Amino acid sequence: MSFGGYSIVGFGALIQEDIAMHNSVMRLRILRVIVVATLALAAPIAIVARLRADDDKTKPDTKPSQLAKDLIGTWVLVGTPDDEGKPPENDVRLKFFTGKHWTITGADESGKVVHHHGGTYTLDGEEYAETIKYATESTASLIGKTFKFKIKVEGDKYTQVGIDNPYSEVWKRAN
Repeated sequence: MSFGGYSIVGFGALIQEDIAMHNSVMRLRILRVIVVATLALAAPIAIVARLRADDDKTKPDTKPSQLAKDLIGTWVLVGTPDDEGKPPENDVRLKFFTGKHWTITGADESGKVVHHHGGTYTLDGEEYAETIKYATESTASLIGKTFKFKIKVEGDKYTQVGIDNPYSEVWKRAN
């Protein structure tokens, strides 16, 4: 018996050949999906591993000093070492420290932010160095600059004395 010029036996062989080719194509598609998924997962894993490696390079071998721990928090400007006052109710300037970053925000009497800048810092004994990494327009000229200070924290009072800069200031811990 024949069907369209093919015998039934020949037609069955064609179907088996078609099924085999279809299975081969499916295997290739599955293999492609596995390769793409592996690559898609490998990139983020590599990035995270690189970031962790960079963090490990910047971590000091010792635990943070007591001064480093005392520095963390929010501080309000109260004056200079020669002229210390009380925290102002208006025209406030706040300084924030984390274990690696700092920022200053200043507001006028109406509460409008007039300047904001910050970046990273290092602490070596009592020598503190802050680098400005970002700023609003009013202090943008400071971006990229590093200022050094001799600092101390006594209770709720933080004092920084500028080393080759005019920024000698006294801050009280904000409530």
